[in-house]
Parts: sequence; structure tokens; C-alpha cells
Amino acid sequence: QVQLVESGGGLVQAGGSVRLACVVSERAFSIRDMGWYRQAPGKGREFVAAIRSGGDTLYEDSVKGRFTISRDNAKNTMYLQIDNLQAEDTATYYCFLERGGRDFWGKGTLVTVLS
Repeated sequence: QVQLVESGGGLVQAGGSVRLACVVSERAFSIRDMGWYRQAPGKGREFVAAIRSGGDTLYEDSVKGRFTISRDNAKNTMYLQIDNLQAEDTATYYCFLERGGRDFWGKGTLVTVLS
């Protein structure tokens, strides 16, 4: 069973930065496509960014330039760097992994931006 565990959330001042991490228990981590979604209070879950096994990245338009997704295959870990945090970035951030036509999800990490 694939398990994903997010970390790095917390209270952050507007304009600050945060780096979220997603550690994955998956032996074939390096060949999996992965990404991040977020869910703001009272809203639906929305796509943020994705990274393919080969390193290609994709971002939701509104986060381009401030969000950076990356992965360290040696550590089975994916990251999401968020710079110049804004109030609208307040959300629970979830990582996901695609395997065999299924998506596996973590339980999320909450980022709260203080303005």
C-alpha cells in the first residue's frame, strides 16, 4: 500500500516562504508522476502543480512564478516551495501519486498565511 505523508505547513507571515515535503513509501517512486492539490476553507480541492517522473513540471496559472515543485528520488520525497505567500494561499495542501491508473493521497498539511 502506498503511503504519502506531508509536512512543512504552519503559520506563515504574508510575503514569507514555506517548503512543503511529501515523503512516499513507494519502491518505484522515481517512475511515478506526482503533484499537489490544495483546499482552502469552504472551497473545493484545486490543482496546484505536478511533476512527471522525467522531471517535467506543470503549474496552475495562478501560482506560476511563486510555486516551485521538485523531487528527490534518492529520498522518495517531493517538495513544494511557495514564495511570497499571500492570504489566498491559506489551505490544506495534499500530495498525490499516480500508480496503475489510481491516485494515492496524503492526509494534507495546513498552511495558514497571516496578513
